[in-house]
Amino acid sequence: MTTTFVEKLHPGYGQAFSIDEVLFEHRTEHQELLIFRNASFGRVMALDGIVQTTERDEFIYHEMLTHVPLLAHGAARRVLIIGGGDGGMLREVLKHPGVVSVTQVEIDAAVIEMCKRYLPNHSAGAFDDPRVDIVIADGVEYVTQTQARFDVIISDCTDPVGPGEVLFSSRFYAGCKRCLNPGGIFVAQNGVAFLQLDEVATTARRLGPLFADQTFYSAAVPTYAGGLMTFAWASDDGALRAPDPAILQQRYRDSGIRTRFYNPQVHAGCFALPQYILDALAAI
Repeated sequence: MTTTFVEKLHPGYGQAFSIDEVLFEHRTEHQELLIFRNASFGRVMALDGIVQTTERDEFIYHEMLTHVPLLAHGAARRVLIIGGGDGGMLREVLKHPGVVSVTQVEIDAAVIEMCKRYLPNHSAGAFDDPRVDIVIADGVEYVTQTQARFDVIISDCTDPVGPGEVLFSSRFYAGCKRCLNPGGIFVAQNGVAFLQLDEVATTARRLGPLFADQTFYSAAVPTYAGGLMTFAWASDDGALRAPDPAILQQRYRDSGIRTRFYNPQVHAGCFALPQYILDALAAI
């Protein structure tokens, strides 16, 4: 008999998925992990009752959080991923031929192991790439203590509740700034702005003092219901978020990367924000 998963991330509003088959359910040391099959979205992973990713549309989220900063940078060699235990972000980063090393810091080893088994298409073997170093640790502690430096840092974190809350803190952002190379870029998922506008404003207040250039870009990801998902962007080089279109096109072509959502035209347009977001940021 089919049961239903009801997500309750937002007070008074939610979305429901039919659970056609429970593939895995377990309470780890840090969170409650559920992976199930849904007829429309394929395999779905939820942590603590909040949907994190689905097979059907994960490519939109992972491509936009990866290829926008890496192709804007143009010469990234060392990349740090915070979170991202499903492996989708790692898969996309490794498509860039210039990347020589990727460090992934995940707090919960069980998430990686279960996603390898039950969401294998997300990582597509990425965890076995020799360029990858997996670190099981708290992301905040890692960025405040590591001696390593990175060209691009991607925070693929959960929403700011439970274990993911600290990844929206000033301490975390300051730690990311300290381990970015000059000319580096930091990006992070920042929720659905229409329903989480306060979180966008809070991120801007916390990142703004640390970086010369801080803004957001966006994409519509069906799984993250409620409108546009925003991605935080921070760098000390304001020119990086507006690369010459011809150069961006050439980088994309030279990379040989095949995408399903991202392209240079989407890249150019994604930094154009709706007025309600601009008004919220102007009020800070």
